[in-house]
Amino acid sequence: MKPAWKGIYPALTTPFLPNETLDLPTLDLKVEVQIRSGCHGLILAGSLGEASTLSADEKIDLLTHVVGKVDGRVPVIMNVAESRLADALTFVRSAKLAGADGLMVLPPMRYRADQDEVSIWFSAIAHETDLPILLYNNPVDYGIGLSIHQLEALLRIPTVQAIKESTRDVTQVVRLKNAFGDRLRVLCGVDTLALESLMLGADGWVAGLVNAFPDETVAIYQLAQHGDFAAARSIYRWFMPLLELDIHPKLVQYIKLAEGAAGKGTPFVRSPRQPLEEEELAMVMKIIHEGLAKRPVL
Repeated sequence: MKPAWKGIYPALTTPFLPNETLDLPTLDLKVEVQIRSGCHGLILAGSLGEASTLSADEKIDLLTHVVGKVDGRVPVIMNVAESRLADALTFVRSAKLAGADGLMVLPPMRYRADQDEVSIWFSAIAHETDLPILLYNNPVDYGIGLSIHQLEALLRIPTVQAIKESTRDVTQVVRLKNAFGDRLRVLCGVDTLALESLMLGADGWVAGLVNAFPDETVAIYQLAQHGDFAAARSIYRWFMPLLELDIHPKLVQYIKLAEGAAGKGTPFVRSPRQPLEEEELAMVMKIIHEGLAKRPVL
């Protein structure tokens, strides 16, 4: 099922057992919850999915498992985050064979490439596959951004179709739409800027707290699509303290705690991540419990 690059695309967390092995039964439950809530696609093994701690074989195992579970109901998107181009190309081919419907592609990991190097990286990956590609533009976290000029060249490649926009500048949505219209689908990649981005013309939202609160996330998108911004804003205001858990270095621990409290997952992370210490844990759980207590009726 090819992605339309519109709507809500959860960046799924990767569930682990207490011994740090993959927890596939919990993953199955998570997938069903997201699909039932109306999400439009699933993204596997992103930053929130602890990609840096997963082996290439584990990522393909996850993909194969989820593709089988989803059975064509929504597109399954695989994240590509490698340090070496040869590894990225090999992984892209493996993802295709394992049934991925699309790819989310990050810039080179560990090395802060310049504009020419980044363009060559994305171009090589896009030419390697016929799978549709969501570029990830996150200069805040990765120190590498994509300019309008770079995108003009990359969009000559048919497989490049969308961008996850995480510059923290919502006017970038307007710049991209002015430059490319619907040739480039724009998905907000920052939870705390989602409604603003949708109001400015973003096509969707790659979401984090959706792992714990899928119904509310989908409701905001649907209300925005129907122009009912007052109702969307009401949910968004309630959601904001929770959404801010997504813009912290320990977002994985925070969001997994929210999942556990909401009955949507477990809190276990994989090393080098560690459970929160007592004071930080209390602070995060206070935010989560207050959000649950005030949860709006949809």
